[in-house]
Amino acid sequence: MTFLAVGSVNYSARIGRAETLASRHSFASEILSFYLVLAKFQKQFAADLPKSWGSAPKLPQEGRLRSELNMPILVEPFESFLALIETNAPAPLAAEAHHLKRQGHTAWTPTLSDYWQNGLYEELPLDHPTDPLKEFLSRAFLQPYAEYLLNSSLPSSTAMLSSRCPRCNSLPLLGVMRPEGDGAKRYLQCAFCSHEWEFRRIFCARCGEAREAQLPVYVAEQFPHIRMDTCDTCKHFLRTIDLTKDGNAIPIVDDLAAMPLSLWAAQQGYTRIQSNLLAT
Repeated sequence: MTFLAVGSVNYSARIGRAETLASRHSFASEILSFYLVLAKFQKQFAADLPKSWGSAPKLPQEGRLRSELNMPILVEPFESFLALIETNAPAPLAAEAHHLKRQGHTAWTPTLSDYWQNGLYEELPLDHPTDPLKEFLSRAFLQPYAEYLLNSSLPSSTAMLSSRCPRCNSLPLLGVMRPEGDGAKRYLQCAFCSHEWEFRRIFCARCGEAREAQLPVYVAEQFPHIRMDTCDTCKHFLRTIDLTKDGNAIPIVDDLAAMPLSLWAAQQGYTRIQSNLLAT
């Protein structure tokens, strides 16, 4: 298996693409406007991380991405993040941010640590409590931190054909088709750390189905560069951004704007393997 070297994350490109898509798709403008608030915070947070981290090792020697959080450098930015959400988010999320902010530092460590250890896995124990609002706050805040650790570590040397991220064992968020010679290669993009790894084209990323007849692909005229890779065996789907059809696309952003595709999939009885940050 080939691993894709993604380098540092270009938050300016994400922001610019979100602005473009918000002007292009009126139905997605509200979602993308909120994403812009998040992305601008994430950009600044990511820029500050190298300085606040200093010269300490980024990962333990065994290279585990989900090792213990460096909480001392997260407290101040998380407080700023909660204040931002309290001011800019829809009412239920704003109320949760306000509540968590009032609880103070002693509540933040278990909240962030629990998500860091358990978030975006397929299954949790039945007795493990879940709170979608807290999960959103943790996911949005920790995304730049995870991407920073990923890009500060050495690539994995283990060849795997896996639907789980080889760096943090999370579920895939997206498929990405990238130009390769006269054709394209398919990658999966991690929902947690944004790592991309090569994956077979005719293969379900949820159940491993490999019979082509069970894996129909759908494309809507409204989004010609976005494929719906579905599986009629497990009834799940993966949204795939085809960069051979639109080289300007930013997968994580274009995915947010493709809300009608999720509505269509639900009507057909398909469930997404892993939702994106804003559940669009």
